[in-house]
Amino acid sequence: MLKIAVLFPIVHTLFKTTFTKASSAGTAAGRKVSVIAAAALAIATAALPLPASAQQQTGPQPRLPTTQLSAGIHIIRAEVADTDATRRDGLMFRRELPGNDGMLFVFDRPDVQCFWMRNTLLPLSIAFIADDGTIVNIEDMAPQTEDPHCAKKPVRYALEMAQGWFDKHGIAAGKKLDGLP
Repeated sequence: MLKIAVLFPIVHTLFKTTFTKASSAGTAAGRKVSVIAAAALAIATAALPLPASAQQQTGPQPRLPTTQLSAGIHIIRAEVADTDATRRDGLMFRRELPGNDGMLFVFDRPDVQCFWMRNTLLPLSIAFIADDGTIVNIEDMAPQTEDPHCAKKPVRYALEMAQGWFDKHGIAAGKKLDGLP
């Protein structure tokens, strides 16, 4: 997408200039040159490499910095995904999520956040969390699906844990988590 946004004004200007000159010449040869130039420009643009941020992820992202959260007597070690790139990659391609480990997604402002499980190999449960630490709702998510799982109201945080972790520890909507950044 970035490639298109940067190159569009350049391609548009070149295309417009070439077509305008060829059309004003009014010759068949001039129109043929403009079509060939436009095609060559389109091929050259398509051949440019995408920036690293736009390339498709093929493996798990490196471990992220962690924070300690608490849910009553339970201590959670959560990797913090607080940028567009780390939130986008999340736990994709991870093969294990041991014990009380999870991933905390931190957003700039509360919104109705939605998640899916594309390229996520583990079954997960996600808690959508309000600014004050109150769990709004918890959803179970099946691996490698694109079904949306959304907060029931605007939230700033979402915490992914191994599927069933919240149930196993008696944590439900309405409970509070402490230690949010």
